[in-house]
Order: sequence, then C-alpha cells, then structure tokens
Amino acid sequence: MSLSSHLQELRRKHEALSQKVEEAQRSPGYDDLEIAEMKKQKLRLKEEITRLTAS
Repeated sequence: MSLSSHLQELRRKHEALSQKVEEAQRSPGYDDLEIAEMKKQKLRLKEEITRLTAS
C-alpha cells in the first residue's frame, strides 16, 4: 500500500468516525464512555495522519 493510499484510508476512517461521534452526541441513548472512546480513536487517527504528512 502506498503512502498516499494509506493516508487516504486514514482520512476516510477519521471522517466516518467524526460522523459517528456527531450522530452519537445527538442520540440520547448513547453511552458517554463509548463517545469518549470514539473521540480517542479519532484523535489517534488524526495524530497518525499528521505524523505521516510531516515526514
């Protein structure tokens, strides 16, 4: 897998997770811990994207 395709996949996952977090925050039945975990995953993806684009 090339670097650009890997970055594209990471960005796609980040965007999908972002949408899922927004949806969960609007839904009253969602667990706050689950939302927090999704936000952590999203941050890890963002950090990985930043690390790969900086090199």
